[in-house]
Amino acid sequence: QVQLVESGGGLVQPGGSLTLSCAASTSIRTFYRMGWYRQPPGQERELVAHIVNGVINYIESVKGRFTISRDNAKNTINLQMNNLKPEDTAVYYCKAEQYGISYWGKGTLVTVSS
Repeated sequence: QVQLVESGGGLVQPGGSLTLSCAASTSIRTFYRMGWYRQPPGQERELVAHIVNGVINYIESVKGRFTISRDNAKNTINLQMNNLKPEDTAVYYCKAEQYGISYWGKGTLVTVSS
């Protein structure tokens, strides 16, 4: 069973930065899709960014502010978030897909507030 554990969330002021990290319990080399999702309070979970067979995509609202990356040597996927806005407040989840099976982390809370 693959386990994903997110870290790096917290409280940050508008305009600030955070880096989220997702550590996998196994090698991520065979994961063809890895990404970050978020669920704002009272809203549906949405895709933020993902890497699919090496191709990176972002939702429009985070383009130019967020950067996703994966480190196969460390079995991690990271999300660098800059110029954070109050509307980025959400629980952020890591997701990985391997051999047709999806795995989710338990999430890390990001709160953007002054």
